[in-house]
Amino acid sequence: MGWLFMPFSSMGGHKSAKAYLDAQLTYERTQEDGIRRGLRVLASSCPRNRTYYAAAQELVDGVPGKVFAVVCLVRWNPRSSDGHQFGYKDLSENMGPYESDCPSSILDLLSPTENAYALDWRARCRANLDRRVRKLADGDRIRLAEPMTFTDGHVAQEFIVCKRGRRVVLRDPGNGCFYRISRLMERAWSITPVTRVHKTVFA
Repeated sequence: MGWLFMPFSSMGGHKSAKAYLDAQLTYERTQEDGIRRGLRVLASSCPRNRTYYAAAQELVDGVPGKVFAVVCLVRWNPRSSDGHQFGYKDLSENMGPYESDCPSSILDLLSPTENAYALDWRARCRANLDRRVRKLADGDRIRLAEPMTFTDGHVAQEFIVCKRGRRVVLRDPGNGCFYRISRLMERAWSITPVTRVHKTVFA
């Protein structure tokens, strides 16, 4: 589907994208054949208030069915000149959304599927989750999957990790300069083994 925009007053009193979309995806309607069909949200999340993820369960005459993922792109424009301040675009996992930051608590609820697009999307989400739990120690040497160009024009691919409390800065071993990379833990990189020389202790 395409984008649907509306004024805040059309959000039914809901103050967040998560609350509004939870309500939109929870319903039951009687079809022309007399069968009641609907959905209910089992779990949802809207990281950074930009992308909504939900595990939605199908209902047929009140009987729970399969669970699939719904992804909604969210846009906010409080100062919109035409009064359309909130908008969203809904997608199912079977469409293979580009957005792939779905939490594991939602992924774990999904029913098995054979849809190739959905399987690829789930795999990308799991890969992103695995990246975020990686650990970095002071002095580790990391190598990005691709060289990165910084605002000063410098291009580099390998860095030494330098921890400053909770902050992580990266030192280029070539020029000794320090750099910061946004969303580092979500990027593709690997730790390069470093030969460490230990001091010899004589008895």
